Amino acid sequence: MAVAGPTGPVLSREEVDRALARLGAEHEAVESSLLALQDHAGRRLLEGAALTGETHDRWAVAEQLINRLWTYFDAYTDALTAARELRARRRWPTQAELGELTDLLTGARVTLPGGDPAATAALGTAARLSEQLTLQELVDRMNGWYAQALDVVVIADAVWSALPARIDLLAAELRRTRSLAHSVGVRPGEHPAGDDLEDITRELAALRAAVVTDPVAFWTGASPSSAPGGGRPDTDRYDRAARALEDVRREIEAVLTVRQDAEQRLMRVRDVLSRADRTLAEARQARVEVLSKIAASEVPAVSGPPTALYEQLSAAAEHRRRARWHRLSPLLEGLEQRADEELARARESLTAVTAPLAVRAELRGRLDAYRAKAARHGLAEDPVLGERYDAARRKLWSAPCDLVAAEQAVLRYQHALAEALSPPAGGTGGFGPGVIDRRGDS
Repeated sequence: MAVAGPTGPVLSREEVDRALARLGAEHEAVESSLLALQDHAGRRLLEGAALTGETHDRWAVAEQLINRLWTYFDAYTDALTAARELRARRRWPTQAELGELTDLLTGARVTLPGGDPAATAALGTAARLSEQLTLQELVDRMNGWYAQALDVVVIADAVWSALPARIDLLAAELRRTRSLAHSVGVRPGEHPAGDDLEDITRELAALRAAVVTDPVAFWTGASPSSAPGGGRPDTDRYDRAARALEDVRREIEAVLTVRQDAEQRLMRVRDVLSRADRTLAEARQARVEVLSKIAASEVPAVSGPPTALYEQLSAAAEHRRRARWHRLSPLLEGLEQRADEELARARESLTAVTAPLAVRAELRGRLDAYRAKAARHGLAEDPVLGERYDAARRKLWSAPCDLVAAEQAVLRYQHALAEALSPPAGGTGGFGPGVIDRRGDS
């Protein structure tokens, strides 16, 4: 039968032996756990650390628990030894001996001191001078206290193993980034990335100090004893600092790229602006030509050279001469974009200004194409076509040219050619081959 309480039936010899074996195994397990806890690296670190916050409060309780555990374990050892000695007196114990063994193994025969009332309150028990427990109650209490103390030790050890080394590595990367930033002029108060580096430096220092003094505050998830593997060190603050440093590092690399490519990029901007100037000059000349050669045409005005861009280009060259790379970087990017936009605007202006000349050229080409078509069909000497061709040519080659009137003249020539090439209604109608009926043609 199961282990009975002090008021239950007397255990048999076999039941006594089974109870002693079970309690002996539990004794070995508790002893191994306490020795492992005593030698745990996390416990040694906690004993020598200047703790604050939640870790300070929980370790103060855990230390008392560990001391109390050894006291309880000694009492457990004494009670188990006494029961073993009584059982070892004879192979077949008497009924009185079995009753005494039953009382030792199942009764509240272990008397323990209550200890300091303040410490007892911190441990969550009522203040008393002493208390009596059964061996099973003693084991259960030790198991609970052990888990509570082990949680603090394991959490502190896990956090200290995970975070300080990573923080130190990130701090080393931060120092390299700061040195690189200073080499390109990125400093606090002069560039946002310099201010970010200062913020990250302060955050890493504060984070490391907090991790070293209060590791329990950097644990997330379940406690190690209640759910093995369920919790982990909280790295959120570290991860944010690492991401912020990575953002700054990329910005510094962009500034370094500017330092390496600055001259080439400045030359390209100068070339683009030069082409824009030449295009604008061509547009201005074309506008004068259009105004003199095309009548009644609205020609858009042409702007002057982009003086503001040239001023920014001079400022960029000055930044390069003085190695102010952090200032050159954003300025150069904007210059490249605006220079490309200026060249596109100049080309659009030239296209808009020369549009009337393009229209005139297109009309001249159409007129010549129609005349060549007339010649292929043997109508080169047709008087009506010749008259209309001459009228259209005079309008297209006169200065200033009226594009509206010239287009109408070309259309009249086109229509006349179409009529000349189309057969008369009802066949030849008495006209000879190649003879065109001009009756009614004005």
